Amino acid sequence: MSPDLDRSRPIWKQIAAIVEQRIEDGTYGPGSRVPGLHELAAEFGVAVSTIQKALAHLKTLGLIRSELGLGTYVLTPEERKQQG
Repeated sequence: MSPDLDRSRPIWKQIAAIVEQRIEDGTYGPGSRVPGLHELAAEFGVAVSTIQKALAHLKTLGLIRSELGLGTYVLTPEERKQQG
């Protein structure tokens, strides 16, 4: 597990917050692909299911979309307006 993560709080929430921050600061820009499940799991040292839960949360917030077989992408401002 990544040293930046605190075992006293749900790990998936912490990962969701980190990915959300990366979206907000432009690390993952609008329309760009978010690293894959296995890549993120390796980065944070957690199970793929933990990453899936974190990304599902970000999807409910309207920050990302998933395309089966293609990956997960950051929504553009236009896509966010359409959802809102």
